[in-house]
Amino acid sequence: MGTVTLGVSIAVPEPYGSFLQKRREGFGDPHAHGIPTHVTLLPPTEADDSCLPAIEAHLAEVAAAGRPFPMRLSGTGTFRPLSPVVFVNVVEGSAACAWLQKRIRDTAGPVARELLFPYHPHVTIAHGIAEEAMDRAFEELADFEAAWAVGGFALYEQGTDGVWRLEREYPFGQSEQDAPPMATGVPHQGVVRPSAPSH
Repeated sequence: MGTVTLGVSIAVPEPYGSFLQKRREGFGDPHAHGIPTHVTLLPPTEADDSCLPAIEAHLAEVAAAGRPFPMRLSGTGTFRPLSPVVFVNVVEGSAACAWLQKRIRDTAGPVARELLFPYHPHVTIAHGIAEEAMDRAFEELADFEAAWAVGGFALYEQGTDGVWRLEREYPFGQSEQDAPPMATGVPHQGVVRPSAPSH
């Protein structure tokens, strides 16, 4: 028996997902290649691997109660100076994300946890890099726009290599019996690329 590091998120679909991941890598974020572009519902959380069946059943139950909703991203924001993060704003779909993350973290569930900061749905495009690079991310993606219909969320597991891999998708309105089988372990955007060497 061991522990796993899990996260639950809404993937940003193509072509936006790969575009933002490549931009994040271009700003010099060394973790960009291993993090599929997403809106977080459950931040990185350690759990005993023996708890996975209960966690998966809980997520399926949350998804079964969910319904598709519109998501729209527009412009950039930052958590600086409180936290070294620049992000793309979620301007439509925030309430639905908040509803989902609250139920996923329910105190009666298997992944109950407190958050360090109040929940604020967003898409990270730079984290913990030089201030100049974060300024550039903030400015260069200020006109970014994307919109799509969210049909569910997904469970990811972080490998020992630091890469987050898709474990299972949870479409809205489906019961545990109807949920799809375990995924193949690749991000929504496709194959993970090795990070470029820094200069």
